[in-house]
Amino acid sequence: MTTSRRKLIAGNWKMNGLKASLAEALAVAEALERQPCTERVAICPPATLIAPMAQVLQGSQVQVGGQNCYTQPMGAFTGEISAEMLADAGASLVILAHSERRQFFGETDESAAEKVRAALRAGLEPIVCVGETLDERRAGRTLEIVARQVRGSCPPELRGCVFAVAYEPVWAIGTGLTPTLEEIEQVHGAIRGLLAESLAEAGRTAPILYGGSVKPSNARDILAASEVGGALVGGASLKADDFLGIIRAAA
Repeated sequence: MTTSRRKLIAGNWKMNGLKASLAEALAVAEALERQPCTERVAICPPATLIAPMAQVLQGSQVQVGGQNCYTQPMGAFTGEISAEMLADAGASLVILAHSERRQFFGETDESAAEKVRAALRAGLEPIVCVGETLDERRAGRTLEIVARQVRGSCPPELRGCVFAVAYEPVWAIGTGLTPTLEEIEQVHGAIRGLLAESLAEAGRTAPILYGGSVKPSNARDILAASEVGGALVGGASLKADDFLGIIRAAA
């Protein structure tokens, strides 16, 4: 099975959110019930909130995802959470190899590919993150770095599966800076070519999300750019009004 061309707007709450924050997720779901949208919407909270959020959002348009998973299904791996555990808690997607995981926790393309396999094993939809640092962009290596990450992080097992890739220029995350629309289109076009070459039909239709300081004020232009199939939203997804502004911009 492959994805359609519906856009995916996914909120990454990162290490933010307590039980009281479920009210924001519920507000998003209730707004979409009153005024449905044609796009797919997901929220990826901290692991502690996956089960209660899945319960609160049950039957709504909003899917729930995880932010990471371990490669093994079970075992003596203190502190880790398997893809199967995420699915059991109510998640249907999982963000993998986010730049913060690569930067702060030493994740590599190889470990990303292993986690993709784990997600598929558990029936989760992986959102595979790629992106360059500011130094790499200034050195003119953006396409080289992104191509390496796509090739190394997206294993052949993704053929025929539902997945997404998120392009997140590291230097734009949380800084308020964004690449130009032309730069976004250039990278997204390159990613599409790589995916189509290696993963056939699944690679031709998988959404390529843009992430990096997406907010209501710039979302419409970004989401209208060529080969932008959605957004991976950080801080702006923590507040229902901001997140809904981005969701509505995708229409």
